[in-house]
Amino acid sequence: MSQTARDSKVKDLLNKQKFSEKQISDMTDPQIEYFHWLYFEDSVYDYM
Repeated sequence: MSQTARDSKVKDLLNKQKFSEKQISDMTDPQIEYFHWLYFEDSVYDYM
């Protein structure tokens, strides 16, 4: 993941206030992508 994409996802997660900066700084790129997907991506099931 590019640094710009990582920064954007980290900013979104910090704004959501689910994680502290320390927790996020210890995460790997796949972990950040997973939690961003979990909290921000729409699913077809959201609309059922």
